[in-house]
Amino acid sequence: MFDFFIEMFSYSFLARAVIVGLLVSLCASLLGVSLVLKRYSMIGDGLSHVGFGALAVATGLNAAPLAVAVPVVVMAAFLLLRLSESSKIKGDAAIALISTSSLAIGVVVISQTTGMNIDVCNYLFGSILAMSHADVALSVALATTVLVVFALFYNKIFAVTFDEQFARATGVRTGIYNMLIAFLTAITIVLGMRMMGALLISSLIIFPALTSMRTCKTFRSVTVCSAIVSVACYFVGVTLSYAAPKGLPTGASVVMVNILAFGAFCLVFLCKKLLVKKRIRAEV
Repeated sequence: MFDFFIEMFSYSFLARAVIVGLLVSLCASLLGVSLVLKRYSMIGDGLSHVGFGALAVATGLNAAPLAVAVPVVVMAAFLLLRLSESSKIKGDAAIALISTSSLAIGVVVISQTTGMNIDVCNYLFGSILAMSHADVALSVALATTVLVVFALFYNKIFAVTFDEQFARATGVRTGIYNMLIAFLTAITIVLGMRMMGALLISSLIIFPALTSMRTCKTFRSVTVCSAIVSVACYFVGVTLSYAAPKGLPTGASVVMVNILAFGAFCLVFLCKKLLVKKRIRAEV
């Protein structure tokens, strides 16, 4: 087993993918708890489509993909938040409006420039070969920033997540912290798109949070469990992708492992529920 991992990490591109992927998985899992509880989890899917459009434009202009995608997706996150709060276009409708528009723009730009080549498929479905040394350095810096900011404002994020009206009544500037969550989510989505793809990146936000909620009850325990599950599932998914005889797509492998983890936690939840019912009947 030890020799297997030595061989696996002897490939520099795989080592880069694991380093960035673990950081992105950790960021996505922490933010995912708040997004799921606020019923805003599909923002990840919407922003990933915006990211695809931005990456397509960057590819067509021969510009640095991350340098273009990060500010565009951040602005889209703020726009989504503003639309859902202050207009008649609410929540899922705002996400659908912006995501489909961005996807269409990306496809049009690609069709008129580079065409539907392998780079475009990598943006849609992800590729562990997509991370250059410069991308890794930028991704590590941004992911570390996300983690530090989340830790610093953990109490405020908790307050905004559970009872936004009460938090506002106690003097918390909820608008700023909602924008902070959107900002951190946008950065995480862009960083993860290169490996997971625009169609699968939202799974890193949704699955770990839902999985941990099967057995954990407090916000802190859900957050910690979600982080552990997300990191473990990503590492196992990458390992399976490498170990498979014909190879497996990394993004899809990670999602499949998350599905299995979700099923396992659901089974544990059902077993605990049955044991509680059995104990109650025995006491009666």
